[in-house]
Amino acid sequence: MSATDYDNDELIFLDDDGSSDIDTTFYKEWNILIVDDDEEIHTVTRLALSDLIVNDRKLNFLHAYSAKEAKTLLHDYGKTIAIILLDVVMETDDAGFDVVRYIRESMGLTEPRIVLRTGQPGYAPEEEVIKLYDINDYKTKTELTRAKLMTTVISSLRSYQQIMTINQNRVGLEKIITSSANLFEEHSVKGFCEGVVTQISSLIGLDAEGLVCARAGSVLDKDDNGVYVLGAAGEYASFINESIDSINNSEIAEQVGRCLRLKRHIFESDSSVLYINRSGFEAAVYVNMVSEITNLDKNLLEVFLSSISVGYENVNLFHQLRNAAFRDWLTRLPNRNEFINMLDKPHIFACENCSVALIDVNHFSDINDGLGQEAGNELLRAISDRFKACFDDSVKIGRIGADVFGLIGPSDAVNPDNINSLFQSSFKVSDHTLPVNVTMGLCQLDDKRNIGLEILKRINIALNRAKKNISDNFEYFAKDIEDKTTWRLEMIRRLRSDFMARKLELWFQPQVDLVSEKVVGMEGLLRWPDGNNGYISPAVFVPLAEYSGLIVDIGEWVIEEACHRLKDLKEANFGDLRVAVNISMPQFRDRSFVNKVLGTISTSKCDPSLLELEITESVVMDEPQIVIDALRTLKEHGVAIAIDDFGTGFSSMSYLQQLPLDRLKVDRSFIRDIEPGKSAVLAETIVTLGNKLGLLTIAEGIETKEQAEYMIELGCNEAQGFFYAKPMPFTELMDYLVSQKDAN
Repeated sequence: MSATDYDNDELIFLDDDGSSDIDTTFYKEWNILIVDDDEEIHTVTRLALSDLIVNDRKLNFLHAYSAKEAKTLLHDYGKTIAIILLDVVMETDDAGFDVVRYIRESMGLTEPRIVLRTGQPGYAPEEEVIKLYDINDYKTKTELTRAKLMTTVISSLRSYQQIMTINQNRVGLEKIITSSANLFEEHSVKGFCEGVVTQISSLIGLDAEGLVCARAGSVLDKDDNGVYVLGAAGEYASFINESIDSINNSEIAEQVGRCLRLKRHIFESDSSVLYINRSGFEAAVYVNMVSEITNLDKNLLEVFLSSISVGYENVNLFHQLRNAAFRDWLTRLPNRNEFINMLDKPHIFACENCSVALIDVNHFSDINDGLGQEAGNELLRAISDRFKACFDDSVKIGRIGADVFGLIGPSDAVNPDNINSLFQSSFKVSDHTLPVNVTMGLCQLDDKRNIGLEILKRINIALNRAKKNISDNFEYFAKDIEDKTTWRLEMIRRLRSDFMARKLELWFQPQVDLVSEKVVGMEGLLRWPDGNNGYISPAVFVPLAEYSGLIVDIGEWVIEEACHRLKDLKEANFGDLRVAVNISMPQFRDRSFVNKVLGTISTSKCDPSLLELEITESVVMDEPQIVIDALRTLKEHGVAIAIDDFGTGFSSMSYLQQLPLDRLKVDRSFIRDIEPGKSAVLAETIVTLGNKLGLLTIAEGIETKEQAEYMIELGCNEAQGFFYAKPMPFTELMDYLVSQKDAN
């Protein structure tokens, strides 16, 4: 359709009302998309509206000559298009309607206003189209004179601006509500402040551009009290958490600083800085302005800021709570929780050759006890300051425990040599100069993602091993360490489970008189079935039971089982046989140990002299007085006492004289030394010592006739070993005893 087909040529020529003389270079523009397959329609529309200014903005025209071109431009400009002047009939009869469906349904754009234009009146049912597809206006091209076109565009732009204001208002409220509902999240201050900027901008009809600033002391963990950007929208969004000076705009920095200094709003023609103050928490909101705001807008902002200041106070309070949860109060370093969060972040795995270290301050409790807690706190701050001074930003520092620090960074920085060098010189604490030694556990990270807690566990394992290292003060984590630890934990879990299920067994190895070879007693030996018709060695599971503390419960059960079997032996006419069981150090540390033993004896009604408790030299040497006191009490009640593995622990003779012993057991390692034609000096010495002390002696591990004969010659009283009988379940023991009785 050509321009000459219109009834009114006002569409082509604008009135010269002087509006074209206005300098609009600083105005932003309204994007108007013209979609029509007629080049002249584009030309006359652009001429008719070229000098139109609506709400201080000019029009910017985008041109598409088909539905396909329109879709491409819509993808490029999206929500920035305010109005679409759309021809209905183009390459197809309903191409325009197809574009409408694409805008509203496929792209989900609800803001742009659509004005349908057609050169064929009555072509589409006007009411149905407008109702279904949110059409702003529907006109025939002959209707659109210049005046009507301007009216249509102005009303459409107002509708678009109202919709955008409502949406912007909604987005601002959503940001405020979301950040308020997630105040413990790290981004709560950022989200809240961004919402404030967006909300203020929507209240006075501006684009959402601006920033919220506050002094570092308010909410940020900065050492200075400079002014920092808490939240921002628009072109300033990239400066969040940065100093206001980093935006390279001296005017903004000066305006914000003046607002915080004067503690009041500042309204200028091209910008405004709004002051927020609540219970000592201050902030300044800077927003761009294209013109001076009205008094009505100022009153509206006053009401809004009064309400929002309560939320700002809450955000700050919760931010402080978050700092308490994730920041060490003394050193201001990240605490254990935050350190784990840092280990969780994937960027550390992108760093090649990265290491993590835990540094434990040795004997820190001595400083606290000797110099006072304040001196200890001052030392921790001094160590923290030295870490900060000696490592750059590539190394992350945390305080993991009372006297444990953590480091994350490149391996060429986080390594034993570098860390040890930091502690070569002493620390000045009050009037004291303190040398400090540390122990380190380290772990080199690979490119595989691991959760932070898992990494911390590995470094802890390395640190614990380093504390046992007598040659170095550090240890690197190795996979086999974790495997052994995992294996140990799994074995402890299985042992606990099987013990609770009563799967452990007490076997018995007969003890005989060396001369007559008559059975005089037996030793109860713990057995743990592995579930595959085999047994797990006591050398494996007994240390695990002691490590886990389960040995106390297991030991109590062993004594109960031994007393129960003594009762069974008496009923089977073997009431003169004793049963010996081993006692570990954790059992002695149990304050109720003696009472439990005596209670079990009383309940089972067995002869206490037939229950023999065996202890090793290492148990005696661990905590001698506890052991001696317990054994004396038990001895007073008739319980027999034997010392096992005698001669292997380099015992003190003074302790040996204090123990209420009945029997010395010669360790199997000395029995193995017995060879034809040679003397076993240690075995001979122990038997002689036992005889001098008036104690019976029993040799364990007798496997040959020669060994038995040699021990008889030495004057040893009793023996046990495979030469006589292997350990066996109680039912087999009863058969063995019956067979021995019949043989004699």
